[in-house]
Amino acid sequence: MTTFKVPRVRYRKVGDQTADLKRYQHIALIVRATADLARAPFADILQKRLKAQKVTAKPGTVFITEAPDEAGTTLAVGFADDSQDTFAHLELARKLTRFRPGVAHVALLAPGLTGAAQKEALRALVRCIYAQAPLPSRQTGHTESVPATVDVYGPGDGDATLRASAQGNHLARALSVLPENELGPADYVKRVKKLAAENGWRFRFLDEKRLAALGAGAFLAVTRTRAAGAGIVHLRYAPRQALRPPVALVGKGICFDTGGVNLKPARHMYGMHEDMQGSAVALGTLLALTQTKAPFQIDCYLAIAENAIGPLSYRPNEVVRAVDGTTIEVVHTDAEGRMVLADTLALAARARPGLIIDYATLTGACVYALGTRMAGAFTNRPGLYLRLIEAGRASGERVWPFPLSDDYTADLKSDIADIKQCTLEGEADHILAALFLKRFIAHDPTWIHLDLSAGRHKGGLGAIPSDTTGFGVDFTLALLADPAFDW
Repeated sequence: MTTFKVPRVRYRKVGDQTADLKRYQHIALIVRATADLARAPFADILQKRLKAQKVTAKPGTVFITEAPDEAGTTLAVGFADDSQDTFAHLELARKLTRFRPGVAHVALLAPGLTGAAQKEALRALVRCIYAQAPLPSRQTGHTESVPATVDVYGPGDGDATLRASAQGNHLARALSVLPENELGPADYVKRVKKLAAENGWRFRFLDEKRLAALGAGAFLAVTRTRAAGAGIVHLRYAPRQALRPPVALVGKGICFDTGGVNLKPARHMYGMHEDMQGSAVALGTLLALTQTKAPFQIDCYLAIAENAIGPLSYRPNEVVRAVDGTTIEVVHTDAEGRMVLADTLALAARARPGLIIDYATLTGACVYALGTRMAGAFTNRPGLYLRLIEAGRASGERVWPFPLSDDYTADLKSDIADIKQCTLEGEADHILAALFLKRFIAHDPTWIHLDLSAGRHKGGLGAIPSDTTGFGVDFTLALLADPAFDW
């Protein structure tokens, strides 16, 4: 798997950069107005060309030109204002940090900006630099380089948290883009075990035999056909001194989803090697929190399996029993994600954490509701709705809360079991899926469910240049860093 290969980022004092200009092949600038460019490198040239091409300094506008030097230095100017949120800053910064091949040295500036506005603009640019760490590729002759150094002219504290978050996001994306023949369940577990050894996490694997002894019938229904390597990975990060209650991160890790006997058509099956992205986001979040030395215990549960088809496949109208004793009527075998998560969440809740966050590319309904620019958020604490929205705004990974009203549960009433897995109508399936999962959260911890409708967005999203976004790592770090969030 590709390592997190990024440039060396150096923070420099703002001043006359003339002596340094020859070292750069790319200079990215964020400004409020054309007049701010008076303090920028190649100021006269930029102002003349902007005027000649009648470029309007509207927020979000990008102007790219080439300096009249031997290196042909790229000059990328973006216009921002104080009303822009983090997402808008990241979208702008991503356009300004698209490098041509061979770029070795880059400068980032925000002339005319001061204080928090300057720091926010430069932070967005650096975050986009980190997001360009190469992902795995199997194209013959494919090479991808990153600049050697990036000089940031302005305030910065080393951005250890920013780098940790970016590395966690990169891990999530790097795992997600691997083809299923390289990341089946057995290989996935092997990779996670190696990561655990490298990061000092306790590793425990509940294989099929152990899950059967526990009575995890919902999980085992999905793995009945092809279960080689399937199971639940339990990782634990434990600081020397825990200052807050434990947190449990739970991720859906379906390495490939055929839909089972309710077979997906080709259009919807293509890309289903990324149906494990929820588990990759949980793992990436654990990595980022470990590197920032989070002052609380973290238990990470990865529900790793495949939804294959064969003579032993589970079928509609079957009734299976989950690990907590709940009986489930199977309605549609392509709703396998909530089946593996049911048992995994029930096991996570047994440890009585203060907070459970689960991540899953769970429903098409959430994509229909929000598109792929935001993710759906659900919680058993309605008082958190505004805090979830704010964490999305602060991180640039935007979420929108949906209700968990009890009257919706009438649609999951079964005549032969405790609960239906889903409905065939598909109406409000993202809400029904969340209500189904909520049933398996015992002891009433704070619970947040992210339906990752933004896990894949064509052309990239926010800081992320790839279609696969790894959405959720930055959001979670922003939420957990909120001093007002008490779990």
